Amino acid sequence: MKGYTRTSALGPISDFVEMQGGSIQRIFDRVDLPLTLLDNPDLPLPLEEQFKVLSEAGREIGDPFFGAALGRLVSMEKLSAFGAWVTSAPTLAGAIDRSHHGLNRYLQTATALQFRTSETTAYWSIEFLDPGGDGRFQNELLGVSYLIDGVRHYAGPEWKPSLIRSTCVGLAEAAALEKVFEAPVLHNRPVSAIEFEIGLLSVTGRRAAEPDFSLEPEIPSNAGYREDVAALLSIALLEGYPRIDWVASKLATSRRSLQRSLADNGCSFTEVLEGLLKDRATMLLRSTSRDLTDIALQLGYSDPAHFSRAFRRWTGTTPSRYRTANRGYPGT
Repeated sequence: MKGYTRTSALGPISDFVEMQGGSIQRIFDRVDLPLTLLDNPDLPLPLEEQFKVLSEAGREIGDPFFGAALGRLVSMEKLSAFGAWVTSAPTLAGAIDRSHHGLNRYLQTATALQFRTSETTAYWSIEFLDPGGDGRFQNELLGVSYLIDGVRHYAGPEWKPSLIRSTCVGLAEAAALEKVFEAPVLHNRPVSAIEFEIGLLSVTGRRAAEPDFSLEPEIPSNAGYREDVAALLSIALLEGYPRIDWVASKLATSRRSLQRSLADNGCSFTEVLEGLLKDRATMLLRSTSRDLTDIALQLGYSDPAHFSRAFRRWTGTTPSRYRTANRGYPGT
């Protein structure tokens, strides 16, 4: 099952890598992603790409448990609108319920949360259904860290789990993780999870305003080749006009196979790209005061004239006239 997340789920990776003497630029170069992703936390990102970033970050700083170390800095409430919504629940029980109902809709697909209780203990687990490959374990450690921070939002900053269940292998890895998490770790578990006192479920948290999910781009569904291509094109647009060969490489296919697959879905690479460019252009014209040259360059056009001709083809009007007619209507 192919999954997607938001770039915000990477957490403060850049600052942490630099603090450890590594280079975030080298990491993103090795995984062939634009570093500007970190400035776009709400953008959808293939879960497999997140796995790669975490794996390379661990290699960069020489830490096989980088995901857990990074977890010391993560904050559930900063996980885009989803995190703000979860942590604005009145109680921890409510926050866990919101997590389960909203995770795959608002933040991350191909990810399963489970929750159960015994007489005295609560068990909260996270499992990634995307096979992902290298880096999946690092992402599990980061996922556990977000569960821990979610409980700490209610239980207090000094709280620690009574037990962590980990997919790590052997006593040595478990002992290393115990030093990072400062909690007992049970190794060789099929799913990563935390355990805590059941009484915490009724603890109340800080009240906050409910976030507006309409301001975020949608997370692609698990099934849909066109959506996969569109999500990758959104990333490529951060550094100019997208290249079809780059998109094909991210999908582990060839240019020709990509084109055939899109044709089977009733569209072409150009149609998907131009649909995305149109959406991005109209959003920028409605919601920003940036001049047309800046918008054209951001969308990968060499000059405003090329952009204006394309925009007229899409909408039947010029960018200037569209902006005047739609100023102040971001939902148009």
